[in-house]
Amino acid sequence: MILSLRQAIIQRVHDKSAEELIEVINDSIGGDDKALPGLGVLFELIWEHSGQAEQSSMAATLKSQLDAGAK
Repeated sequence: MILSLRQAIIQRVHDKSAEELIEVINDSIGGDDKALPGLGVLFELIWEHSGQAEQSSMAATLKSQLDAGAK
């Protein structure tokens, strides 16, 4: 069986509790660039299952952080 990267990442965290998922995310942020694809897959899942208001809030947060970093 050949898994895509996306499928492999989802399978790796599928059975984790919410607390374990927080730990995975926190351990990945600011770490090695190898973790970035995994964070992207997790963000994709969050984005796809968020309502319009949540998406707008996430986009506004991202925009403000990008603007702050550009200064």
